[in-house]
Amino acid sequence: MPVKKDPDGRRSVEAEVEVPGTPDEVWKAIATGKGVSSWFVPTTIEERAGGKAVSSFGPGMDSVAAITLWNPPHRFVAETEEGPGKVATEWIVETRAGGTCVVRVVHRWFADSDQWDGEFEGHTYGWASFFRMLRLNLMHFAGQDCSTFDLAAFSKAAGPETWRTVKSALTIDEATGRVASAAGAPALSGLVEKKIVDPELLRARANAPQVKAALEGMGDEEPELLLRLERPAPGLAHIFIMPMGDQTMVSLRAYLYGADGAKVAARAKEEWGTWLAERFPPVAAS
Repeated sequence: MPVKKDPDGRRSVEAEVEVPGTPDEVWKAIATGKGVSSWFVPTTIEERAGGKAVSSFGPGMDSVAAITLWNPPHRFVAETEEGPGKVATEWIVETRAGGTCVVRVVHRWFADSDQWDGEFEGHTYGWASFFRMLRLNLMHFAGQDCSTFDLAAFSKAAGPETWRTVKSALTIDEATGRVASAAGAPALSGLVEKKIVDPELLRARANAPQVKAALEGMGDEEPELLLRLERPAPGLAHIFIMPMGDQTMVSLRAYLYGADGAKVAARAKEEWGTWLAERFPPVAAS
């Protein structure tokens, strides 16, 4: 959504999603380490005011937030230090009719210029992407144990060529959305979930530097797939690419639920890690 600007210099952006579940069920998904880790990134949360929330986006890439307000199951606020300085992130759960809730996340910061506006509008698009996984988690896997793995590889090729290589692992029926692994790729099957179509979010995406860079040269194709898996276990997979300097990062995150997920996660991680390494060989340290 667009940045809101107050006369005193306070700025904010927000994103929201409607999800199934009671406030208590939704709170467990967004305000506990186990819940957040089952649809976002590995996270720990000290469930109290004065506690810390730590989300790990990869080695050396932890985001540490100080919890300043804790009011379960409706609202909490956590503060981080980032680009423009102190940023407060507020999470709100609002009850709706028909057994659903709205989850809203609001980022607030002070600034006297537009320098960070595009970055934070990109945050709203990023949350919308992860909120699809939150909704699917609560629709199909609420409360289940989750085994996750996160793989990354780096390509010297440009985004479009890198994405073609990534998609060579899959066969997709455009009419039905069914997806399966191609020859030579680890076992996988399921459904492709819908892309983001909200006009406001697409406008925000157009202003986000990293997302704009990822879309360069892609035409009408988006370098991202969200899959609801049947194999190797019931779960979700999020696959995307992102430019990083003179390289293109490939990211594959999988969330496998229930006893089957726990049984196959390590093997699936090894198999997909091998597949990625064969196509995007790691650069040897000099």
